Amino acid sequence: MLPYWVLFSLFAAGAVQYPTDYRKRIQGGPLLLAAGFATLLMIGLRYQVGGDWDNYVNIFDEVSRDEFWVGVWKQEPGYGLLNWLSARAGLGMWGVNLVCAMVFTWGLVRFARRQPNPWLVMVVAVPYLIIVVAMGYTRQAVAIGFILAGLAVLEQGLLRFSVYLAFAVMFHRSAVVVLPLVALSASYRRFVTVGILLGSAVILYYAFVQASVDRLMTVYVQYSYASQGAGVRVAMNLPPAVLFLFFQRRFTVSEQERKLWRNFSIAALAALAMLEFTAATTAVDRLALYIIPLQMFVLGRLPFAFHGKRGPSAAITLVLIAYSATIEFVWLNYAANAPYWIPYQFYPSAHE
Repeated sequence: MLPYWVLFSLFAAGAVQYPTDYRKRIQGGPLLLAAGFATLLMIGLRYQVGGDWDNYVNIFDEVSRDEFWVGVWKQEPGYGLLNWLSARAGLGMWGVNLVCAMVFTWGLVRFARRQPNPWLVMVVAVPYLIIVVAMGYTRQAVAIGFILAGLAVLEQGLLRFSVYLAFAVMFHRSAVVVLPLVALSASYRRFVTVGILLGSAVILYYAFVQASVDRLMTVYVQYSYASQGAGVRVAMNLPPAVLFLFFQRRFTVSEQERKLWRNFSIAALAALAMLEFTAATTAVDRLALYIIPLQMFVLGRLPFAFHGKRGPSAAITLVLIAYSATIEFVWLNYAANAPYWIPYQFYPSAHE
């Protein structure tokens, strides 16, 4: 359990001391990149950590025995290809995890550096997105990494974001749910933008989604897998959603950005409502993972949205650190699936 707290403390210390330079579009420096690299290694070189560890090992073993086209297309093509190449290179499961950790951490840090205090964004991300998702749901973590990287450059054009989303879908098809949230945020050249995104949606659907609809329905809906604690995890998106909907003008500058996070906020409320009308809580739980960027955006900017006379509110920063620490403490000590993450094991010191 200690390594998780060391990681959290590292970013918390940075969040308290970071001097935001408002002249810079990109925040953070070498120390943040070093902390990000440490995060990458912790995620990528974990050993027997995460509730789906055995499932991913089975996928790797199965793909490694198959011919190229069979192995790659038996999974999402991006993840299948990565497993096949790692097996042929003799890198094993750790090679897959390390590359996936690289993509996730790259996207997360890239997104964080577009926020006023990137260290605080990382603090918010540690308890659930990093520890639970990145170390447990490997394929969706890669998809989220690509989405975060795309959101970081969204102002450069929605077509560019669609490229990032296409890579995300290659690792987990459910990532396509982000598309309408972004499409509806278009605030200029609406007909061109919507046309491009609708065309992208059709391509993504027929290329990646249609072939697995039956499998997704069986796994997530027909068998109504109940994800333990789904209500709590989905509810974690509620505070930032409510804060943004009531005080959105304080958090954003551009109209497109405001619409984007408004859409994420509405989706967060809808996900919570859906838990009351479906027994397939795992489906809602997994889809709600893609709303997590809302937490980092809103909570990461909260001290700046409600700033004091001398700058961002130090009190709010400390409250957010305490809030995030509480989430980590409760999850590590009381979550039903926490034993799959404890103790944390590092690959070079504990492997087969």
